Amino acid sequence: MTRSVSQVEQYEKCPRQYELQRVERITPRPAAWSHQGSAFHLAAEGYEGSGRSLTADQVAEIFHEDYTARVNEALQAEPNLDHWLTAGTDGQSDIEARYVLGMEQTRAYVRWAEENQPVIWKDPTGRPGIELHLTADLGGVRVQGYVDQFVSKPDKSVRVRDLKTGSMKSKFQLQTYGVLARKALGVEVNDADWYMAKSGGLSRPVDLTAVTEDEVAERFVSMDQGVKAGSFQASPGFHCRFCDVAYACSARRG
Repeated sequence: MTRSVSQVEQYEKCPRQYELQRVERITPRPAAWSHQGSAFHLAAEGYEGSGRSLTADQVAEIFHEDYTARVNEALQAEPNLDHWLTAGTDGQSDIEARYVLGMEQTRAYVRWAEENQPVIWKDPTGRPGIELHLTADLGGVRVQGYVDQFVSKPDKSVRVRDLKTGSMKSKFQLQTYGVLARKALGVEVNDADWYMAKSGGLSRPVDLTAVTEDEVAERFVSMDQGVKAGSFQASPGFHCRFCDVAYACSARRG
């Protein structure tokens, strides 16, 4: 089975959550922040894929259409807004607020890209490094990742870039993507960063020069072995408040 960073981090945080969502297939509670992030990524991908020929309004329209469609589909599946996950507000207000925020963040990304002009890396066939799906065997485990952007650097190396609408950042994600890029694309990757939609700019670069394949593979192997062994003990804590399958877990807190 192909593994991903999100699987590893979910299993390490709470194996029981992993089991409920990925093994028992419990339907997760919807959250507007998830739809906001997905729609923002699609809009940014559309903008970069057009060679940055789209206007800010056109890119915002991509966000508008995708966010609206995602929310409407989620509402059909779960019309009770009290069952939606929110950050301290009611479901309807959260949906509306995240639409406004997403529209602002999408336009801000266009302004940032026009001002800074990062150079998107292209492979030998001319395919741009946007939302590339990479797979490779790490420690005997098949690992995949969808990398938001690869950016060309003056020294001919390639920087991994992940787009974030929230505040949670994962160095392990960037480390994994760097290793996957080296193996699957044969490129030199020395660093990575995040574009933070909340601030409209880049994070400080994360050094990847010392990150080895064995180091990254170790966590994938440990998680893969745990899942195959059926080890799904609960790890209740504060994170239960934001768990989208906590309603089906007897060990939940909060």
